[in-house]
Amino acid sequence: MANIERFFFEHYGLTEAGLARYLEAALSEGGDYAELYFEHTTTSSILLDESLVKTATEGISMGCGIRVLSGEQTGYGYTDDLAPERILKAAKIAARIASGPARLSSVGLSEIANTHDIYPVASPATERQLTEKLELVLRADHAARAYDTRIKQVRVSFGDQVRHVLIAGSDGRVVTDFQPLTRLGVFTIAKDDSKLQSGTSGGGGRVGLEFFQNDHSPEYFAGEAARQAIVQLEAREAPAGEMEVVLGPGWPGILLHEAVGHGLEADFNRKGISAFSVASELCTVVDDGTIPGRRGSLNVDDEGEPTQKTVLIENGILRCYLEDKLSAGILKTSRTGNGRRQSYEHIPMPRMTNTYMLAGNDDPEEILRSVKRGLYAVSFGGGQVDITNGKFVFSASEAYLIEDGKVSAPVKGATLIGDGPSVLTRVTAVGNDLKLDPGIGTCGKDGQSVPVGVGIPTIKVSRLTVGGTSVGKLQSFQ
Repeated sequence: MANIERFFFEHYGLTEAGLARYLEAALSEGGDYAELYFEHTTTSSILLDESLVKTATEGISMGCGIRVLSGEQTGYGYTDDLAPERILKAAKIAARIASGPARLSSVGLSEIANTHDIYPVASPATERQLTEKLELVLRADHAARAYDTRIKQVRVSFGDQVRHVLIAGSDGRVVTDFQPLTRLGVFTIAKDDSKLQSGTSGGGGRVGLEFFQNDHSPEYFAGEAARQAIVQLEAREAPAGEMEVVLGPGWPGILLHEAVGHGLEADFNRKGISAFSVASELCTVVDDGTIPGRRGSLNVDDEGEPTQKTVLIENGILRCYLEDKLSAGILKTSRTGNGRRQSYEHIPMPRMTNTYMLAGNDDPEEILRSVKRGLYAVSFGGGQVDITNGKFVFSASEAYLIEDGKVSAPVKGATLIGDGPSVLTRVTAVGNDLKLDPGIGTCGKDGQSVPVGVGIPTIKVSRLTVGGTSVGKLQSFQ
């Protein structure tokens, strides 16, 4: 097993015989399936605040999670000590939790070669000098401050990791992967008299430091964060009421991810708590874990299954759900490569990778010109979503009024209120300008966080509730 020998065998003395022994221990109390998930992660991070390096860290973590499935029951144990006796103890704990009638006396293992190679990284950022990363951070800080004298505070963060994983199952499959991840973020605060406003930007993906050049330079992200803060200084209070809303391309796809995507994860559907059925025929939504270099992409998911492009909604019709091994087994469907976990300490569950809506045929400028009175939401900040029914409240971090078909004044304090299933039925135009986010997304679910990507073209929603503070302005939207 070449990959095992190259990393896990060399570093931790793992052998094929040892893997088989751990799996047999995991099934010693019965059970249908057992799985070993070995993980070794190298990380570094820098935080610059007020032009001072507040933290600079490097670290290594490793461990093994052991899962046993018995029907719908899951047993899980883990250890951060890879000594054989500690792994065996975790395996026996998982075995006791998910004991069952099935029993496997021996396990024969065979390494499965990855069908994808989607991380175009010549030199992982974790192998570069900390001074090279600090230079990127300092460049961003300088560029943000130089943008406008009203930028009074800048915070820049940089983080990278490389995760080596080995996944061995009692079905005999052994899969390994090497997963790089890099991210740069910029946060600014602008002040004008007594007014304070903030802006954020950033980017990254499964890339190396070479990513931060040209269109993805630290200066670009710093300029975007500073621009957003300055725009908000001039913004008027947002209107409130039900109106037409145009969502800009790219990062606004976070609304699609949160309000729609979670409802299409199979664990909600096998529990009977998903609210999804159909959408506008203009809407086709996919989840694709195979896009090279993207933050949400993976060669294999955290169960060792190759990722794929999965059509969730096609021309408004629900086609399938995102499946992990457990849900696919219960629902008698095929796995989609969406079994994901935060680390070896966590059980896998159905999660999104890169989720986006396909481009349509409409000209984005024509979409805007078709709106007499409405809101143009360009970027989102925080929000709250009930993922069992898709109901959401999102705060727009950058938004503008649309008046007589023209984008006019910026507004602040705008929130979008609704539910994902209803929003998709009200989509009346889809632009030809699909854009993916710059590579900053992290998704939380059941206490676990994983990196994801989102995307959307310009779309028009015929009716959506906008929460704001300017009641007097509401009249012009009726």
